[in-house]
Parts: sequence; C-alpha cells; structure tokens
Amino acid sequence: MVEAINHTLHEEMARDERVMVFGEDVAVNGGVFRATEGLIDAFGPDRVVDMPLAEAVIVGASVGLAAAGLVPVAEIQFLGFSYQAMHQLVGQVARLRSRTQGRFDAPITVRAPFGGGVRTPELHSESLESQYANCPGLKIAAPATAADAKGLLAAAIRDPDPVLFLEPLRGYRMIRGPVPEDDHVVPLGRSRQARSGTDLVIVAWSYQAELACRAADRLAADGLSVGVLDLRSIVPLDVDGLAEAVSSVGRAIVVQEAPETCGFASEIIATINDHCFYDLEAPVERVSGFDVPYPVGLLEDFYVPDVDRIVAAARRTLAMAP
Repeated sequence: MVEAINHTLHEEMARDERVMVFGEDVAVNGGVFRATEGLIDAFGPDRVVDMPLAEAVIVGASVGLAAAGLVPVAEIQFLGFSYQAMHQLVGQVARLRSRTQGRFDAPITVRAPFGGGVRTPELHSESLESQYANCPGLKIAAPATAADAKGLLAAAIRDPDPVLFLEPLRGYRMIRGPVPEDDHVVPLGRSRQARSGTDLVIVAWSYQAELACRAADRLAADGLSVGVLDLRSIVPLDVDGLAEAVSSVGRAIVVQEAPETCGFASEIIATINDHCFYDLEAPVERVSGFDVPYPVGLLEDFYVPDVDRIVAAARRTLAMAP
C-alpha cells in the first residue's frame, strides 16, 4: 500500500503542476514511512516542503495555498496529532467553500496514518474518524487495498472539496495486491463488496476490512456464507450500497478500531435501522475498541479488534432467532 501511495503522489504531481506536498519530514527524509520518498528529487523543494513540528501550521498553510489556486497535499504524521490542528481542519479547511459562498474551492487533501497494530507510542494509533465525520464540509476516505489507496488518493487530490485521507499503519506494508498502472480513480462514496455472502454481512473500512475478509474466510470453512462490505469512504457514505448489502441478508455486524461510544459504527447502525429495519433478522452488533485511552504497545492486542472477536460476533448474530 505504501508503494501505491508513493506512486500516486508522483503521478498526480506530474499530472498537475499545482499539486504541492508538505508536512513533517516529507521532503529530505521521504516521510517516516517512505510514502513521499523521491518526490523532492523529482519535483524540487518548491513543491515538496519540510514543515515545522506544528500541525496547525501545516493544515492552516493549506487553506492559503488552496485560496491562491494551488492543490495542497498536507501530511499529518499520525492522525492522533491532528488534535493540534483541529481548529484549522474544522474551522477553516472544511468551511472555506461555504464561508466564501463558492468563491474559493478547497482542493485540500490531508493525509494521515492511523490505527493500531504496530506498537506505537501514545497519540500515534488513535482512530478519530468519527470526530471528523461530524464536521460538515470535510470528506473522509479510508482505503483497505493497495489498488484503492491509489484510486481513492487520486480522487481526493482531484476533488474540489477537502478530503481527510486515512492510511492504515498496518496496511502500509502488510496489505499487498495488484495496482493498476494506468490512470486509476475510485470515486468517493462508492463501497466495495470484498466478499459475497448470504448469511451475514460484515461492514468495515480501512484495515478492519482486511480483518473482516479473514474472518469471513474462517467462517466459510464452517459452511457459513459471510459477505464483507468495505465502505472505502465514510463521508460521503454509500447509503444505497450499505442498505442493499444488509437488506439482502438480514444480519450484519460493524467493525471499527475506534472506541465504541460515538464511533462511526454507531452511525452505520443508525443508517441500517433507517433503511433496513424491516429486513433485519437480528440486532446489528458492533466490534470496537474500548472506551479507554489507547493503551501502551504491550496491551494493544487486547484493545484492537481481531479476527477472533469478529468471528465471535458473527456467530452470536447468526445464532439469534429471527
């Protein structure tokens, strides 16, 4: 996945000379995960810029650059650090088009890795997507495959609205797969059926979609037919695709890494109830992190949802009488 992201940044910067990449350590070092490696050599220091350790400055600069007609791609080194830029993301980036009555576009992409599984220090693995989903004007993409990392990132950079592009930490080098070499754009707001099934559907996004596929494969060994719906983006949400996937089977679980209370899984369940209530044969269950601060690395395996927890939730839901 990290190679797909790097490849896409090269392609988009070559395609449109207005695109700029900037953030902490993105230029000389090529990024802490090497997602921006080689960009400064290809496009120079005027378009690939190392910024100070100040997330508010990084995100705030993108507002002025966008208003000036450029296409900024800002990197927040870890999504947990975005708290330091919350006032810029929510109060400036998301509102630029609205507050100027469309005078200015806001073609801003903010890239940020997130999620657990790699033993990071505090404020590095938090899943904060639901907090930003509650921010009108901001789109949110979260790829689960290498091909979608390319397609969704290209869509984000070309979008006239601001997009928060979330990259799974575990996915950088643990998610592998074919990536189209030609121009490849995946529209925001269009989900992907990662597995087909007739007994139950697992709804997930980002790395949890990968785990959901593994859980579906394990359940298939026991003769259970379990589908997986990868949302790809949570804003805009593919409501029609979600409703169709759930209504066709009548049973669903939703998987997220974020704490359970007010996580985006709650919004998914509310949407399912709005559109599929009379098709449900069992309550929709959540598999989530816990309502505690993200733990230290030695304990994160107990916190982050895994295949065992997803399989157990699926079995409970399948065991309920209609």
